[in-house]
Amino acid sequence: MDTSHLDETGKARMVDVSEKQPTLRQARAEGFVHLSEKHLQAMEKHPKGDVLTLAQIAGIQAAKRTAEWIPLCHTISLDHIEIRFERENNGIRIESEARANAKTGVEMEALIAVSAAALTIYDMLKNVGHGIEIEKIRLLEKKGGKSDWKA
Repeated sequence: MDTSHLDETGKARMVDVSEKQPTLRQARAEGFVHLSEKHLQAMEKHPKGDVLTLAQIAGIQAAKRTAEWIPLCHTISLDHIEIRFERENNGIRIESEARANAKTGVEMEALIAVSAAALTIYDMLKNVGHGIEIEKIRLLEKKGGKSDWKA
């Protein structure tokens, strides 16, 4: 098991990437927000504004501040973050894609983007009813660094 976030005594530490050279890093993540038909209808004319646009902005803002959410993450200057939504019969599928020329990966940025977007959808629609479920937030793919990975 990789214990790069632990020092030789087992205490938490930030990984030292000072000797690494920046390379193109990419990651995609997804999540799903289960919504009732009543919730989906409420999205159409929400009094607070366009639910998905606000969720997209929240996801972008959160991705740029990932190091504030996850204690041992490095601060990364993102070159690109995109969030897409796909309406399905029982909810909204969210997908994010993050890119940066960096010394470490952008997986957490992609995952945080999806999480914040999902939570914003929840927040915007909870007044319609609390039967909303957020699930299956997961990494789909990462490229760059030592290895590539795909779900």
